[in-house]
Amino acid sequence: MSNVLLLTGPSGSGKTTVARMVATGAPQPTMHLTTDEFYRGIRTGFIAPYLPGAHRQNEVVVEAIVATVSVYARGGYDVVVDGIIGPWFLAPFREAAKAGEWTMSYVVLRPDLGTTLRRGQDRPHPELTDADALTGLHGAFADLGALEPHAIDTSRLDAEQTAAEVRGAVASGNYLLSA
Repeated sequence: MSNVLLLTGPSGSGKTTVARMVATGAPQPTMHLTTDEFYRGIRTGFIAPYLPGAHRQNEVVVEAIVATVSVYARGGYDVVVDGIIGPWFLAPFREAAKAGEWTMSYVVLRPDLGTTLRRGQDRPHPELTDADALTGLHGAFADLGALEPHAIDTSRLDAEQTAAEVRGAVASGNYLLSA
């Protein structure tokens, strides 16, 4: 049975770097799926996904991501999905996991706001570096409600330490989501 890891958190939290590390050298065939590419592929009519008018676009993109994850999982691959996948977008993943009979872990990288801003603003173009947008996205992950135990404070961890924490979190089974 394939396992899908939804590795999320605000922009600048280190998702892509950590996801690449977790997927590379995994004990079984593993796909690293970067959700940013699904957004970057929209050439006409793109709306930055954090802006108010982007909801319908975001629903379409999430549907495409879920479909892609499902194909890899059905093919026997584990999948590390890196992107902004807040609790508000978990339902389609849960439905697909149930239908596809794959397990799903949910890990939120959540450094403090200062660390998020520093890391986010140090990234190269075309990555999001706007302080207001980074602050808003950080706030979106500030209170996860029932999913709060899925957050890892990475403020004082480098990428290798964070990858080790994520591997341990997934291996523990404590970060599994029910379908």
